[in-house]
Amino acid sequence: MAKKLYLIAGEASGDARGLELMQALRERDPSLEFFGAGGREMRAFGGAHFTDWADEAVVGLWDVLKKYGYFKGEFNRMLADLAQVQPDALILIDYPGFNLRLAREAHRRFPKLKIIDYISPQVWAWNRGRIPKMARYLDLMLCIFPFEKPLYEQSGLRAVFVGHPMLDSLAAKRTGQPRDPRLIGLFPGSREKEVRKIFPAMVEAAIRMKHQRPELTFEASAASHPLAERMLATLQLFGHDETFCRVTVRSSHELMQRAIAGMVCSGTATLEAAFFGLPLCVVYKVAWLTWVVGKQLVKVPFLGMPNVLAGREIAREFLQDAATPQALADETLRLATNAEQREAVQAELAAVIAGLGEGGAAQRAADAILDELEPRGRGDAE
Repeated sequence: MAKKLYLIAGEASGDARGLELMQALRERDPSLEFFGAGGREMRAFGGAHFTDWADEAVVGLWDVLKKYGYFKGEFNRMLADLAQVQPDALILIDYPGFNLRLAREAHRRFPKLKIIDYISPQVWAWNRGRIPKMARYLDLMLCIFPFEKPLYEQSGLRAVFVGHPMLDSLAAKRTGQPRDPRLIGLFPGSREKEVRKIFPAMVEAAIRMKHQRPELTFEASAASHPLAERMLATLQLFGHDETFCRVTVRSSHELMQRAIAGMVCSGTATLEAAFFGLPLCVVYKVAWLTWVVGKQLVKVPFLGMPNVLAGREIAREFLQDAATPQALADETLRLATNAEQREAVQAELAAVIAGLGEGGAAQRAADAILDELEPRGRGDAE
């Protein structure tokens, strides 16, 4: 009898990871039936049994409150779906704010249902006390960072380190082109609030660098066309346009390989920059209240993932009030002009990426999921 898998991803990045996972699962067992909710990619692969909802992703307490009714409705609809479909496993892909709540309720209502989490939530950064609670309603955690596996296993939650899916998706984007020794990359984040807070400081830092080194050129990567328009408007506020700093859309990976150094908003982009060997400084600014609350919750000494993984500050971090234009200019110039220090940073970034293991995360995740559904393992059954 064909096994049924119910998968839920809540953002565009989760939709991409979900598609990779579904493809790997189908390669191993063509009879699998897929149900659930994701984005365009997962729906296109999974068919009519999938709901496209990934574009509804929100960030921040206020955004969640504004759309509470919608998410409550989706929560109840998915639980009703589970009751009707009766899948062999519920597979949750990232999006922990929603998915972990659903997992807890699904475990209460359907105690025999296997519940598996892929892209382990970063509770080690903000609330390690949740891990023992998660162990009560999750059957398997698929970890993308090597240090996560023992953290979960200490609480009795079975965990498998599958590697970071980024390794496969980014490897295909390598260009091999040489770096431009005059080009500085600006990466102000993928969210409107990040761009609004961070890009002005980056622009002012670029202006100061240009005064010191007139030969420098600047390029900024925008995650969308609306964000590109906002970034161009910011340049105009400082009396500049694209002749001073070119703004491109969805070109971050290519720019990370061409620039000699960069200023990068904290988040996934810092790990992507490390993959491509971009010497970087990490920048983050948020609303004052958000910063105060966040400082109380976050329990790790660094914000940039390369630094978290290394356990030390490889890429200098400039957070909140420390993210001044002069500080950003000084550090970026150091990286751009001092070859010895730049190469030392690149070597440390390469070591961090090497620690993530090899490619094939989706394939290993698929194997772990199918092994969980067949406890003896497929090899023993043959």
